[in-house]
Amino acid sequence: MGHQTAIEASASPSTLGSSSPVRLDPHSLPLRFEAHDNRADGSVRRVELHRERVVLHRAIRGMRMAINVRVSDFMGVALRGLDDGKMLVLKHRDPSLSIPLLVSSDVEEIEMAWPMWSEIFALPQLPEEKPIEPAQRRRRRNAIRERRPRFLMRRRVGALLNEAGSYKGEYEIIARD
Repeated sequence: MGHQTAIEASASPSTLGSSSPVRLDPHSLPLRFEAHDNRADGSVRRVELHRERVVLHRAIRGMRMAINVRVSDFMGVALRGLDDGKMLVLKHRDPSLSIPLLVSSDVEEIEMAWPMWSEIFALPQLPEEKPIEPAQRRRRRNAIRERRPRFLMRRRVGALLNEAGSYKGEYEIIARD
């Protein structure tokens, strides 16, 4: 029984948005590399990329964690546009779990690598996304509204028909059985 060794790759945080390319070879899985993570301590997470699963190692506020995600839980291999190139990403519904696979300014390289990554993981190729404007924030319900029934809120205070009379120097008469 042979032991398969992982290949070390480098995807440093400084390269994910810059002109220096990040290249992971889809035919040399499993891979271990570091990727940029804004929420992690030091803004770095370690990624282990296998054919069936992805393991993310990161620390947040000193608490170390390993997140094991099946490849079938990812939505697909997505193409994203950058200022100076394009990026292939293993896209997850949770954006913090998405994995960068390739960053390059060479369009031909992206076009060749995209179907390879898609075929290896058996995931669809997702086209480049256009930024969507966020929906307008819905108005919150007022906390006081729950304290009174709705029909009382519509009701106006009425005026008294006769003013209450006051009689000075008189005694109050109470009838008892």
